[in-house]
This record gives sequence, C-alpha cells and structure tokens, in this order.
Amino acid sequence: MMLDRFYPIFDHPDWLRRALPLGVTLVQMRIKDRSPADLRDLLKLSQQLCTAAGATMVVNDHWQLAIDLGSTWVHLGQEDLDHADIPAIRRAGVRIGISTHDHDELDRALRLRPDYVALGPVWPTILKKMKWHEQGLDRVTEWRNLVGSVPLVAIGGLSVDRALPAFNAGADIVSVVTDITLNPNPEDRIREWMKVTR
Repeated sequence: MMLDRFYPIFDHPDWLRRALPLGVTLVQMRIKDRSPADLRDLLKLSQQLCTAAGATMVVNDHWQLAIDLGSTWVHLGQEDLDHADIPAIRRAGVRIGISTHDHDELDRALRLRPDYVALGPVWPTILKKMKWHEQGLDRVTEWRNLVGSVPLVAIGGLSVDRALPAFNAGADIVSVVTDITLNPNPEDRIREWMKVTR
C-alpha cells in the first residue's frame, strides 16, 4: 500500500472537514484527553469522513479502537508498544507505524516489522516536551539506510520550506502538526504543502 508523502496530524474531525476537500489523502488522528465515549465517537466520525473522501486514517495510540472501528492503520509510540497486542493488531489486518528516537527504539521497532517507521523530532518542535533534541537531517539519512525498504516518516518541526530537505535526506513521508493547526490560514498552508509534496 502506497502512502501519500504528506501526512498531517489532527486532533479533531473538524480539521478533516477542512483538509479532506483540499485533496489530503493521509491523516493521523491524535486525540488526547477525552472520555472513552467521546474518543470513540470522534474517531468513528473521523473514520467516516476519511472513508467518504477516499483517505487513509491512522489512529494514534488507541489500537483496540482502531480494530473495533475497522481502521486500517494505527500509530504506536514506544510507550504504546509496552501495552499493545501486536499479534491481535496484525490478525485484524491493521498496519502499524512506530515512532523512534534512538537506535534502541529503532531496533525494537524493526523487530516488529512495522509498515512505517517515524523519526523525530527532526527539527525542534513546540508540540510536546521531549527528552530528545533535534535529530537533524544526518539522522534521517542514517535511518534511511537502517530501515531498508520500510517507509520512513520525518516528523518534528516540519515546515513547507523543510519538506524538500527532508525528502532529499531520505524521508519518504513528511508529517506535520502545528505548521498547519497554528497557521492563521490553514487551508492556504495545506495547499502549499500539497504543492511541495507532489
């Protein structure tokens, strides 16, 4: 399954109503701090919107809900791997993307035969506090050589101007959050992203 090179991350289906009509075909739903019922409802609506638009939705963290809702992808952080039932995810036909930040995490991820590997933060990020400093483009190139044919996602501090350098360093996919969600004109920014990732 080929994934789009542009991979925005959103926290509410309202963002999908803005992004999907612009041609976005790959999104991650990272919904935090919601009750179980709200989380299910929001992910279900997100899945419906993506299915109607012919887009691929990746569920962040909540692998059991991804299975229950018939999602085709789940994204797992390293902490998520401690509790995720990887065989159950695989039996359900759900593909798995895994976050990595250092060599130990990459080794762990590759042992699980992921469908993509994410590396971050490539540049400094304001999204969340992390114990890792920026990885840099050299690390992207190193990861490219280590993951072989597994798709590589660059995340963290991405902007439109940084997309091409990330691709040139070896990333297959660029993932972005705040460059869109904090932009005064998100739709225009998405259109810019679409141009540089085609």
